[in-house]
Amino acid sequence: MKQIDFLKPGSKIAIAAPARMVTPDEMQFAINWLKEKGFVPVYDERLFAQHYIFAGDDNFRAAVFQHYLDDEDIEAIWIARGGYGSIRIIDKLDFTQFLQHPKWIIGFSDGTVFHGKLNRLGVPSLHAAMPFYFENKTPEAKHALFDALLGKPLQYEFPSHPLNKNDVMEGEIVGGNLSVLYGMMGSNTFPELDGKIMFIEDVDEYIYHIDRMMHALKRAGKLENLKGLIVGGLTQIKDNSHPFGMTAEQVIAEAVAEYNYPLCFGFPAGHFDDNRPLFFGLKSRIEVTEASSVFLGNFVH
Repeated sequence: MKQIDFLKPGSKIAIAAPARMVTPDEMQFAINWLKEKGFVPVYDERLFAQHYIFAGDDNFRAAVFQHYLDDEDIEAIWIARGGYGSIRIIDKLDFTQFLQHPKWIIGFSDGTVFHGKLNRLGVPSLHAAMPFYFENKTPEAKHALFDALLGKPLQYEFPSHPLNKNDVMEGEIVGGNLSVLYGMMGSNTFPELDGKIMFIEDVDEYIYHIDRMMHALKRAGKLENLKGLIVGGLTQIKDNSHPFGMTAEQVIAEAVAEYNYPLCFGFPAGHFDDNRPLFFGLKSRIEVTEASSVFLGNFVH
């Protein structure tokens, strides 16, 4: 993995919307937060463009994102929100200049497209809350994001889960939103999973969709050579009128039951208020025990 300098007071952070449109009111709290923390938010009227549900048409969004990728004064790009749309522009982007001066790309959900691309390019990234609804994030999530931007080690302890497979996993984390990963499978933006710790989360999906996606990954050989699997938020998961008969957690546990690596549910990242950051591509350690799970991230850079 390439090394990227962490941020410091005065660092410029661009806010870009490669997917759904946003409004000034939806961005204002995050803009103020960046200023309060000593960073310089960078954006202009292009952030608020609209084209159907998108923040401008595909070529427009790609051009804006390309501008920030190439701008050497920008030290991070904070994806404004998720929704849908990044997969429509990822192949329009040229990362040649970016690789000469890599910077942090921050986001989650639909931003999984960028995490996958960066993984294939050998560049770390930051899976974290985005400006949209940032006001509603817990103080712990906001504080952890500030620490992450400065390069401080991250440490979280969270309750054990009856479906966990206890052990210690250590290595690079990859992954993101399960539905987005499923949509990228077979492409050159799907992350390299062998020998890595995989993280997944999802929102507003049916249980049988979770089952289908997990078995598609399994049949493609994507789950068998992991160092471990971490499951974050499974939020607003739905069932059919005729119940599937298993929970989403049970579906995931069953899909990887034959593998010997650790399995950890309940990681505090996903589509909820306590959305804690985690680094993709930097060394992390997760101790999964009967009492609790402890995560330590970015302890070796």
